[in-house]
Amino acid sequence: MDGTSFPTERFEEHRAHLRAVAYRMLGSLSEAEDAVQEGWLRFERTDTSEVENLGGWLTTVVARVCLNMLRSREQRREDPLETGMPDPVISHGHVVDPEQEVLLADSVGLALMVVLESLAPAERLAFVLHDMFAVPFEDIAPLVDRTPAAARQLASRARRRVQGQAPAPDPDLARQRAAVDAFFAAARDGDFDALVAVLDPDVVLRSDGGIARSRLTVAHRGARTVAGQAVTFGSLSPFARPALINGAAGVTVVAHGKPLSVMAFTVRDGRIVTIEVLADPVRLLSLDLVGAD
Repeated sequence: MDGTSFPTERFEEHRAHLRAVAYRMLGSLSEAEDAVQEGWLRFERTDTSEVENLGGWLTTVVARVCLNMLRSREQRREDPLETGMPDPVISHGHVVDPEQEVLLADSVGLALMVVLESLAPAERLAFVLHDMFAVPFEDIAPLVDRTPAAARQLASRARRRVQGQAPAPDPDLARQRAAVDAFFAAARDGDFDALVAVLDPDVVLRSDGGIARSRLTVAHRGARTVAGQAVTFGSLSPFARPALINGAAGVTVVAHGKPLSVMAFTVRDGRIVTIEVLADPVRLLSLDLVGAD
């Protein structure tokens, strides 16, 4: 093994893990790749021969890069409440491929990613590193310029918001799919009562139509309200194709070669509790929806 390939191999051992960290931190697959690449550049410029836990060192390096990117993103926003739908991870088969499986470990559904988008950068970092990757608060504290106790509080606040707004999905994918199929059958038939029956009473529907639409993200809450919106999905039913969206039951909608939307569902106890709809025409063109048409 030559001297130039050894550092590369050491880094590549951790790339999938670092990409998973960056995706949770940023919600963007392209930005996650940029953050990992910046991590590589910093690794290449640093003498790590004395580093005992290279994976932990690289995790904190990439996390710091992501934190800076999040803060820069906040400064660019004209509206401090402006949020967009995170990038979905789409699989057209019934099984998530190995690379996606690493990316989506711990059931990082799209609803959870949406809630992470609403957190302050320091809260997001503390929650992601500690709750998802078991990084000690003693290691998190220097990244956010706080004491370990203060870093623990950041993660605690984030955890309460996540638990309140992104419930854990049913682990049975077949039950998830059954609820999604019932949803589209009811929408196709215009059966309002059947729609209400498959929706949780407190269901939340979020839709991101992109900057070309009147609002970036629109949210609706409550079974009857969401059912009223969902009736309009009936015309899309013939073009909806089953897919795994962030590892959970969802659909991609492509009509006559034109991508219309990606829909992710969170199903719990047989009912749909969240629906995330990405309908931004610009972003849809960048996604691999070929397998859905």
